[in-house]
Amino acid sequence: MNDLDLFRTFESGVLSREAFSHKVHVHLAWIYVSRFTLTEAIERFRARLINWAKLNGADGLYHETITWAYLMIINERQRRGRYADFEAFLSDNEDLLKKPSVLEQYYTLETLDSNYARHHYVMPDKAVAAKAA
Repeated sequence: MNDLDLFRTFESGVLSREAFSHKVHVHLAWIYVSRFTLTEAIERFRARLINWAKLNGADGLYHETITWAYLMIINERQRRGRYADFEAFLSDNEDLLKKPSVLEQYYTLETLDSNYARHHYVMPDKAVAAKAA
């Protein structure tokens, strides 16, 4: 599925739960930060993701901090690299798909597992050295 088809399928809420892998989740986040400003991407992706979760019986899976954090990381990396397509982006950013989660560089597991972080964005609670520009 190309970027536009994936975007439209997700926006319309018809992307199946089976098709919504972690890689597709990251791909969608990349599409949103590539099409919109970071503020618009967060606002729009968040709303669509919550709607998708409701439509697919996955209400309890939405996590505010994880959503915002991935969007911000993807946005920064996309802006620095100016990748023309997702596969090029992914080849330089494979850590976004690996376990342990890239977020463990920024957050303690206690924070990510908290009910508060699930419902409210929480700033990173680990110090991380910035990548060189």
